[in-house]
Amino acid sequence: MSNVIHDKPEQLEQIRAGLLQGEIVYAVYDCIGVGTGFVGITNMRVILQDKSFVGNKLAVVSVPYKNIRSVSMLSNKSMMGRFASTSSIGIDTGGSIKEADFRGDDKARHAHDLILWNMLTTK
Repeated sequence: MSNVIHDKPEQLEQIRAGLLQGEIVYAVYDCIGVGTGFVGITNMRVILQDKSFVGNKLAVVSVPYKNIRSVSMLSNKSMMGRFASTSSIGIDTGGSIKEADFRGDDKARHAHDLILWNMLTTK
């Protein structure tokens, strides 16, 4: 069937429906919390479903790698002063930072690493 890493088939299909010529999907992760519905990562851009608009409106936001200034792993400090494992990333686009909360540390790490790799290899 599909060898693309994804959580929900309908989210993968939504990403595939909007692909540009030559664009390849690497992963589509379902997100939790307020704001982001899912994050899609392709060879050309990061695609975020933004649920934070007034009136229950949804937006699908495309962020080309050339517009991403940095990508970060977000973590809460634990009571003992150590950093707890994270399940969130931040994407700095210059004008704002988009946060995405994932269902698991491994998914956040994979999304972070894929975005970083594409930032560093995209011309």
